[in-house]
Formats: sequence, C-alpha cells, structure tokens
Amino acid sequence: SDFGSYLENALNQVAGQEKAAEEMSNQFMLGQVDVDQVMVSSQKALLSLELTTQIRNKAIEAYQEIMRTQI
Repeated sequence: SDFGSYLENALNQVAGQEKAAEEMSNQFMLGQVDVDQVMVSSQKALLSLELTTQIRNKAIEAYQEIMRTQI
C-alpha cells in the first residue's frame, strides 16, 4: 500500500495506545487493575507519542532541507 495509508495506520495505533492507557487508568481508579499495568500502558503510550513527534520533526527537517537546496 502507499505511504499515506501506512502513516494513517501508524497514527491510529498511537491513538489506540493512548485510549488504552486512559481506559487502564480509569480501571485503576475503580480498583480493577494493578498500578504496574497502568504504568506499563502509560509508558507504551508515551513512547509511541514521543516516536511520532520525532518522526514528524525529522520529516519537517527533511522538507526544509529540500526547500533550501538550489536547483
């Protein structure tokens, strides 16, 4: 498939991890899960978000470098 659908799929997975972390936190408040499960879920979501941010930053840098290139 094309790059756009790959990127969309990856962003949907990051959003899913954030929703899972939020749901896990809510379940913790109700006493249904342990704190270690909440922490693992939160860290996964945080790492995914940081990776997405770094990829975005690299893409912007690459675009800016291309725009600076003289033809």
